[in-house]
Amino acid sequence: MFKFLEEKFVPIAAKIGTQRHLIAVRDGFVTLMPLTILGSFAVLINNLPIKAYQNLMDKIWPHDVWTQWGGNMWNATFGFMSILIAFTVAYHLARGYNKDGLSAGVISVATYLTFGTFGEGGLSGMTTGTAGIFISLIIALLSAELFSRLSGSPKLMIKMPDTVPPAVAKSFAALLPAIITIGAFALVRTIISTSFNMPDIITAFYNTIQQPFMGLTNTWVAGLILAFVPVFLWTFGIHGANIIDPFLQTINLPAIAENAAALEAGHAAPYIINKPFLDAFVNMGGSGTTIALIIAIFIVGRRNKQYTTVGGIATGPGLFNINEPLMFGLPIILNPVLFIPFIITPMVSVTIAYWATKLSFVPAATIATPWVTPPVINGFLTTQSWTGAVLSIVIILVATLIYIPFVAMSSRVEVEEHKAESK
Repeated sequence: MFKFLEEKFVPIAAKIGTQRHLIAVRDGFVTLMPLTILGSFAVLINNLPIKAYQNLMDKIWPHDVWTQWGGNMWNATFGFMSILIAFTVAYHLARGYNKDGLSAGVISVATYLTFGTFGEGGLSGMTTGTAGIFISLIIALLSAELFSRLSGSPKLMIKMPDTVPPAVAKSFAALLPAIITIGAFALVRTIISTSFNMPDIITAFYNTIQQPFMGLTNTWVAGLILAFVPVFLWTFGIHGANIIDPFLQTINLPAIAENAAALEAGHAAPYIINKPFLDAFVNMGGSGTTIALIIAIFIVGRRNKQYTTVGGIATGPGLFNINEPLMFGLPIILNPVLFIPFIITPMVSVTIAYWATKLSFVPAATIATPWVTPPVINGFLTTQSWTGAVLSIVIILVATLIYIPFVAMSSRVEVEEHKAESK
């Protein structure tokens, strides 16, 4: 099986992992990660469900003042996310073509705004916020692709004298490609609006396609798939998290935003499965819930010197969800014994976490924390509840029980092999 998958499947997965457009999407979202985390903590500031905290903040500032502080941070991050995505994704794609990334990003934002909806106070929240992410992402990829191809044509390049500052020369070199790119998308917007009587394309797209699609991914089966794909790819040495991240991020930010809005309105969060959920309850220690593997090594793997050595080295990074020492040191990659619990464990973890949230034992994940946040602490922060920390502990215990027999088996085989070699 390993040989067949290595020969047939791995080359395809490797090509997907190095695909230029997927890398641009991934890097575009990663660039905005600090803002995502800041926006999530703005929700935490405004809605931390601790009465003593709320009373203290009310004494320091009037309630409408300190909640406005958090709201202002939210508006500058999640409230502007579609515009930022249009810039960062186009920037990284153009850089992948060795073109002018800054010009591509600016042109992408202008192109996206041709599809935007303007009200009395300017752009609508649907255009600037997370609801527009899908269209923003599509336009960023298409506009950067078109701009990159046009900017490579010498017929469209306006050359300036050598005495002209480089920044000015660059802007003139991008002038004609920018006019063609923005003009073409503006024409498409005009045709769609007039032909289909659709003045607000972003809202129509969100209500018809994006929101129902997010609902489809908010199921237990979707959770199993999102837990399975990264670890299956990792088994063959392919960074599965990087491959699935572009897809996950497109549903992640709108889900976090809607959860936060529901929380602020006093309603239940509508989306269970998002990136904070997976980071807090599935990827503890890294892909495969490998914090439990480290614990299992110290319980039953002490007879295996290699395992104890690697486990000791991996403990520090594992507390911050970095598991490359285990992946390449044990190794887990192409390991006929450890690949079984490595794939099973995250699927069990996501099952426990999903149904615990679905049955209201634990609040839904609403806060995006840094992915290096240690397990248990992450569970508490993402759910804003001590029950999230308890759920993390329960999952770690269950995951450890899954890993223990396989670690014991590997240790026993290792010991027997050493005895055979010494005879």
